[in-house]
Amino acid sequence: MGDPHLDRIKAYRRVNGICINRRSLLQGLTLTALASATSAFAAPLEKVKDLGVLRVGLYADNRPWSWDQGGKVAGIDADIARALAEALGVRADVQLFFAGEDISDDLRNVVWRGGLLGFQPCDVMLHVPFERHLMQAEDNVVFLAPYYRETFGAACSRDGGNCEAVPAAFKGRPITVELASIPDFYLLGHAGGVLAKDLVHVPTGYDAAAALANGSAEFTVATTAQIESAVADHADAGIKVRKGPLPMMMSPGWDIGIAVKENSRNLGFRLEEILEQMIADGRMAAIFKSHGVTWKPALSAQS
Repeated sequence: MGDPHLDRIKAYRRVNGICINRRSLLQGLTLTALASATSAFAAPLEKVKDLGVLRVGLYADNRPWSWDQGGKVAGIDADIARALAEALGVRADVQLFFAGEDISDDLRNVVWRGGLLGFQPCDVMLHVPFERHLMQAEDNVVFLAPYYRETFGAACSRDGGNCEAVPAAFKGRPITVELASIPDFYLLGHAGGVLAKDLVHVPTGYDAAAALANGSAEFTVATTAQIESAVADHADAGIKVRKGPLPMMMSPGWDIGIAVKENSRNLGFRLEEILEQMIADGRMAAIFKSHGVTWKPALSAQS
């Protein structure tokens, strides 16, 4: 996924299915036509209820958010997906997909058109960057319900030394990092590239953090959620989590939310209401805690 670290949205407006301006009305738009158009936008929510299934698209191999665990989709987003379906009174059909070249590919394949080899569009996609420039670029989807603020952090092994030191202090030691990720680019460029030869590339940030548990690495940079989850899963390994910020980190973090097809606004609004309720009553924090992750509110969801 690309780095959504540009200007954050402090607030966003909700629209009611279609946009009708005064000129359109004055040109003869009747109440009957308006009601008919509104009904067309209401269909997706009713269709989900009629079918009794909410089809949810989640990233594959994205621990702790979503991954295949013995034939069942596990993770924070998987638990959220099932909670959303339960609140709608339907069954959750959780579908894993592999990330494309960029987020636009994912939105096209998962939300509004469908992918290759017959992958059918989902009713909603979770773990979508809630970012202004992305919203402006995507006309076929609606972005809603930011439910978490993701950031980056660092951790080191039990014997890894001072985790609060600058990353360059780990020169000459094995450093794990997810290949072609923001942490990878950060560490490759840190202090003039002195760590380039020490980097051990692994498939995911969770794998990078988990490697600290068995002594195969001494330092890593990954998302906060990946680090916290790996620490919880290896509670006896003595992994140390950096408390201070990373110097000159290129990304301050980003919010994540949901995306629905442009003509499924009423479904999106209903899911947004459910997510807000889950945050208010503590269910959201409880889901995160069950995976060893501390829930943090999205900046764009705060007034």
